[in-house]
Amino acid sequence: MSQTQPLRQRFTDGLKSSMKAGDSARTSTIRMIIAKMKELDIAARPRGVEQVGDDDLVGMLRGMVKSRAEASALYIQGGRGELAAKEDAEIVVIEEFLPTPMDAAALEAAVDTAIAATGAASVKDMGKVMGALKAAHGAALDLGRANGLVKEKLSNG
Repeated sequence: MSQTQPLRQRFTDGLKSSMKAGDSARTSTIRMIIAKMKELDIAARPRGVEQVGDDDLVGMLRGMVKSRAEASALYIQGGRGELAAKEDAEIVVIEEFLPTPMDAAALEAAVDTAIAATGAASVKDMGKVMGALKAAHGAALDLGRANGLVKEKLSNG
């Protein structure tokens, strides 16, 4: 699947191919993604938005990965390996739709650029830096990783 297509199209194409292949686990996970996407669309309608954009969908996907990773860890603690394996398999499918994350060096360079561009001097300026990063890198940016790095640099700087 091409990462240049809009996510909605990639979800639809992925669903069709998994159904043709008879991959019921993958089909189920993609249907779950599409249902969550429709929930986001419905929630955005009062704001006058018919369909949320790819940035919102990437955030949704990252949230889905995070919740499944947490559930998997709890299942492992509870001795329920088969349920953890199901969660892990869903994570693999969901991550296929996420943009390729920035490597550590690229993230550090982006953070340094944003700090310089905003003139940030302390942790109080974190919001400005995060805003600049989000504007410049959008969906490719993992806000969780960026947040920690920005905080570290502004604390030490």
